[in-house]
Amino acid sequence: MKPSGTLPSDHLDARQFEVAVKRLANALAYGQESSPFLGSGIEYVQSRLYQPGDPVKFIDWRTTGRTGRFHVKEYEAPKQMPVYLLVDTSASMSISSLKMSKYAWAVQIAGGLALAAVEHMNPVGLMGVGERALHHTPALSRGIILQWLHQLRHLHFSEGTTLGKRVRELIPRVEQRCLFVVISDLHDPDALPAIKLMAQDHDCAVLHLEDPAERGALRAGILRGLEAESGKEFVARGGTRFLTEDTAGPLARAGVDYLKLPTDEPIVARLRHFLKNRTNSRRNG
Repeated sequence: MKPSGTLPSDHLDARQFEVAVKRLANALAYGQESSPFLGSGIEYVQSRLYQPGDPVKFIDWRTTGRTGRFHVKEYEAPKQMPVYLLVDTSASMSISSLKMSKYAWAVQIAGGLALAAVEHMNPVGLMGVGERALHHTPALSRGIILQWLHQLRHLHFSEGTTLGKRVRELIPRVEQRCLFVVISDLHDPDALPAIKLMAQDHDCAVLHLEDPAERGALRAGILRGLEAESGKEFVARGGTRFLTEDTAGPLARAGVDYLKLPTDEPIVARLRHFLKNRTNSRRNG
């Protein structure tokens, strides 16, 4: 049964939606030899005496200098970890100047990432970061993931954003190190501080969805608008940039992987490249 006061985020029926999500999952995983959902880096375990054939880059120069004999560092291989998808379900995600809204993309991206992660035996959980109660702990069941994806498809046009608040609530409740993937338009002023706090103990990635209207790509003259989440009225020009804050810089300095996804550009190709780079950087330590 559909939630009261909601509408589907796309024009697909249930079967078409599942096919679209599975195709996206296959596209994201294609050509990747290992999981893009590895833990960040490799952990040092111990040093041992150098043996012929050991890579020179692994030489432990401190121990070598202290003992006078060449030693190399041994590392623990990167481990797969639970993946938490934090999907922005607030009203601003539904505003779109194109056929497919930020919210419709967010749901399909969440589904594609979830199925790709489960294929590599990474449990996947979900938290909605709007006002509705939507929280599923990590699981390896494709059936469960498809159930919450269908639940996620229906949006509330009056829903506010709680990204920063939900992140701060979730951090102390997650004991095991996880990969958190935030899928949002980042309209919450508290989002960046909360994400940087989360990155202190967890691996974090942010997928920043952007409609062309938000970067001043539309030339529609003067318009009167109503902010979807606060109800505040405003007057602007079609060429106005609504978001001007530098997002990539602060997140990169906090160790958070960041990708902006304009909805009028090829999203899947950008996302595949992003995941491939994550895989390579984690594999190389």
